[in-house]
Amino acid sequence: MTVPFIWIYKVKTNESGGVLKNKARLVAQGFRQEEGIDFEEFILQTVFARYLKKRVYVSTYKKDLFVPGTVQAQNRSLTGLKQHLVLGYDMLSSFLISQRFSKGAVDPTPSHGMLEMTYYWYFFLGLQISQSPRGIFINQSKYASEIVKKYGLNTTDSVDTSMIENKELDEDLQGKPVDATLYHGMIGSLMYLTASRPDHHYVVCLCARYQAKPTKKHLQAVKWIFRYLNGTINMRLWYSKDTDMSLTAYADADHAGCQDTRRSTSGSTQFLGDKLVSWSSKKQKCIAISSTEAEYIALSGCCSQILWMRSQLTDYGFKFNKIPLYCDNKSAIALCCNNVQYSRAKHIDIRYHFIKDQVENGIVELYFVRNEYQLADIFTKPLPRERFNFLIDKLGMRSMSPETLKRLAEETDE
Repeated sequence: MTVPFIWIYKVKTNESGGVLKNKARLVAQGFRQEEGIDFEEFILQTVFARYLKKRVYVSTYKKDLFVPGTVQAQNRSLTGLKQHLVLGYDMLSSFLISQRFSKGAVDPTPSHGMLEMTYYWYFFLGLQISQSPRGIFINQSKYASEIVKKYGLNTTDSVDTSMIENKELDEDLQGKPVDATLYHGMIGSLMYLTASRPDHHYVVCLCARYQAKPTKKHLQAVKWIFRYLNGTINMRLWYSKDTDMSLTAYADADHAGCQDTRRSTSGSTQFLGDKLVSWSSKKQKCIAISSTEAEYIALSGCCSQILWMRSQLTDYGFKFNKIPLYCDNKSAIALCCNNVQYSRAKHIDIRYHFIKDQVENGIVELYFVRNEYQLADIFTKPLPRERFNFLIDKLGMRSMSPETLKRLAEETDE
């Protein structure tokens, strides 16, 4: 079968504008195919070449370097489809765990079947990894700069936080509708950026709830995030060079925070030593009738992530039990630790009660933490500037210019 195609050429640059590589991409026009003529049912898209059972030929584009009227055999390697690993925040966790943080630089040697992470993260996900003898910086400053400029907000005044304190977003049924396509694009751009920017993870997820019918109020909230981003382009996650690999976690909930459904928002963070490796902000699936129930559900979700990380760490030779999990609600802790089921907890979905077994078996230990030291607070609600800045510092975020990073990279390891 024959498919028309064109070549697309692109120059990849780094955050300073320097050329990293010249890239060429083959784009096949699959929409020109006709079922029964160019492909059979099992061939859904030309791009999924690893499923093809027949040789594919592509006709050359008349303006291309190839001779018009000829065809080229489609080699599977042209699609670039290798068995990529599943993407997501858990990839960041696996990558950081594999480095063990003690090396102070990214080890390019594949381990446990992983791709060479230096190339994979920098070029595929857009994550920039800056190395120095003191540790590793991970950021997406180049991407952040591009999207701020793309939406014309690079000349606006910057703001101190990603969302106005006590600012409530709701469905806004009487609000003025805005261009949904524009709104979707802005949300998608920001969502991609949360891979290295936990400081605006909560508010991006909040704004994403209103993509069906966005209004002027929702768009203003999204533009506020971009204004915050414009002033914090060089904010990065910092992973210092040390050997502390203790696993700890924080879980929190904002009771009835959703203005439309009155559902609560769960927030959680997981650390290896003092280094943030996983974080989450998620609206709960059911309505909690009390703050204790909301916190209990948040603890259960955080515990699930801990168990996954504990399993992954086992592959690297680490064994963990009695993992500290911090919560600022004493009633929720008591509910998890009491072997006798409280009558007031019978209505809670059984899926959340597994945390009681993990506590009883000594996998997780629950500790009370005062609200001011609840590090997951940033993933549940908008905060005042002082509180917001305190927490992003505790999460390990630092603002470093490219010049400072270059100077750090040139330091020698003592």
